Amino acid sequence: MTTVNEPAEDSWDEAVTGWTGWIAFASTMLILIGTFHALEGLVGLFRDGYFVAPKDSLLVKVDYTAWGAVHLVLGLVAIGVGIGMALGQLWARILGVVFALVSAVVNLAFLNAYPVWSILLISFDVIVIWALTVHGAEMKLRRNPTM
Repeated sequence: MTTVNEPAEDSWDEAVTGWTGWIAFASTMLILIGTFHALEGLVGLFRDGYFVAPKDSLLVKVDYTAWGAVHLVLGLVAIGVGIGMALGQLWARILGVVFALVSAVVNLAFLNAYPVWSILLISFDVIVIWALTVHGAEMKLRRNPTM
């Protein structure tokens, strides 16, 4: 019998399932994608002649230096969010869901250009969103089982 202040032993949020592996996968992928974006941003900052497409043929008219700075900042943020997700932080779960939502919308916009790749990434985004929203707290329990 439990008292009012004690949680029940069979509480649903105390169980750690295999979905923590998907959260670890999502955090690793976010760190990898963030690293790629940061490197791409550095190239845009320091070697803007490296890219094949001239600035005038881009969909959005922007200088490669500004484009590189944005990629560098977003890449570093993605790396931080991925590390936070691996540590089971709530703020990282929220930002991870936001990044996955944005990624799904962007890939939906490119569905005609790259149908197989876009569908694959949208599927991963949906799995990441589901894992983070439904099973995200399990990562914190796995890292600190006394909670």
